[in-house]
Amino acid sequence: MTLSSRLLRARQTAAASAAAVLLVGCGGGSPLGNPPTIENPTGTTGQKLSFAYFQRCINPILLAQLTIHQNGQTSVNTCASAGCHDNSSGTGGALRVIGGAPDVDLSGDLTSRADEIRAEPIYVSFYSSQGSTVIGSPDSSRLLNKPLVRGTLHGGGLIFESPDDPNAKLLEYWITHPMPAGQDEFGASASNLFEPADVQTGACKTQ
Repeated sequence: MTLSSRLLRARQTAAASAAAVLLVGCGGGSPLGNPPTIENPTGTTGQKLSFAYFQRCINPILLAQLTIHQNGQTSVNTCASAGCHDNSSGTGGALRVIGGAPDVDLSGDLTSRADEIRAEPIYVSFYSSQGSTVIGSPDSSRLLNKPLVRGTLHGGGLIFESPDDPNAKLLEYWITHPMPAGQDEFGASASNLFEPADVQTGACKTQ
């Protein structure tokens, strides 16, 4: 083997090793993490997803210690971690989560406090999560497809092994049950997403 051939092989081996190291992390630094060419199609209904359901049922998933399967290895991490989707130091694409954001009071008429709630840190997580969906179409939504590694790459690895994972079912339900046309993300119809129909105490529906 010539010197030039040996140098070329060494460079290829080093590049492959570097890519493998990047993929073991949560995926922000890798070019395979969140390809800019993969985009959600634009929604056309103008509807919003429920903020109350997000706070009660979706945000806990983003903060939970989840099992990650990647490159034959298993680890545990949160979506909100620094190397993943943390709003300040995350490198995992467009989804941004403020892990330490306190919940807001869900009592009373939320629409009357819309501006106040939109100024809260947790609203950043809501807004970014909603922006990673195609409202009404979970099969087209990055928020669900990425952790399932379904038709797209995810630098953070496989999070949900099946669409039947309980967390995946919560995400699917949220995406497929937008607020009725004419109601914003704080509309009173959000109570219908819980059983009993109470945004503060009801259990999160999944079907």
